[in-house]
Amino acid sequence: MVEKSHVAGFWPQLYEPLRNFGARVADWLAPASDASSNEDAYRITMELPGVAEKDIELSVHDGAVTVTGEKSATREEKGETWFFSERQYGRFSRSFRLPPDADGEQVEAHLKDGVLSVIIPRRNEAPAEGRRVEIRRG
Repeated sequence: MVEKSHVAGFWPQLYEPLRNFGARVADWLAPASDASSNEDAYRITMELPGVAEKDIELSVHDGAVTVTGEKSATREEKGETWFFSERQYGRFSRSFRLPPDADGEQVEAHLKDGVLSVIIPRRNEAPAEGRRVEIRRG
């Protein structure tokens, strides 16, 4: 259970709308992704247009797949008048928690036409079921 304490005074209420603003901005700038599965594997696809393969790092650690990278800005502003710019540049990171039956040792990834596809096979054996724990007195 999460509990939020009421704090009296002017400044805490003024600050409240800005709480976690950095995390929300990071979510806005994170690459768009899809996650799906079938009986053989899990698949994560991520839009990474303009990101070079050498600028993408994929890792599996503690039951999570993490994709990090950087999209570099390569525009020349000399003599041009800009009306707007919607393209995003900079570092990004996205993590996905793996289900218990995912085989993190056999992950494959392919980059084609600006779309990264990550395939995580399912393990053949059934996931371990929970067990009842005896509670002893004393």
